[in-house]
Amino acid sequence: MEGAAGEGSSAMAPIVKWKNDFSRLFQYYLDRSTPHMVERWLGTLATVMIYVLRVFFVQGFYIVSYGLGIYILNLLIGFLSPKVDPELEALDGASLPTKGSDEFKPFIRRLPEFKFWYAITKAFCIAFLMTFLSVFDVPVFWPILLVYWIVLFILTMKRQILHMIKYKYVPIDLGKQKYTGKKGGSSNVSRKD
Repeated sequence: MEGAAGEGSSAMAPIVKWKNDFSRLFQYYLDRSTPHMVERWLGTLATVMIYVLRVFFVQGFYIVSYGLGIYILNLLIGFLSPKVDPELEALDGASLPTKGSDEFKPFIRRLPEFKFWYAITKAFCIAFLMTFLSVFDVPVFWPILLVYWIVLFILTMKRQILHMIKYKYVPIDLGKQKYTGKKGGSSNVSRKD
């Protein structure tokens, strides 16, 4: 009885080794792509264009595209949201700095840019593969899905933008902050453009 289990595990050993090697190689290239933000997003844009062309020429899989749109909207909310929500922090007694003498707290995203990029790229690749399986080609009237998604996007982004205005945080970081020396009464940190 033990011999049968030993034979099964020895037959699986090459598959497990191949899986581990592939996983290690994939992680190696993923790690190497981390500092190349523009190139990563250009690759994702190419993936998006391939997916859009596939859906356009097949004239189907609108429900897959709708689900993909909802997933991307969810990722976008995480990307634009702070790691610690100011509404919840205010309940704990802590709050955002309101004066120049208060402690500076940088904006930290709930979903970092790299994870945001990786999730979007993976989602488009999975959606592209789903377009080859006819079970996912559910017949729907796509203009209704499109209008519903646009309304959902507008309402969600309106709420998110009002939240950003209320708590005075900007999720977009354009340029690196650098110390400019002591200036009379104003902040000593400026943006390098």
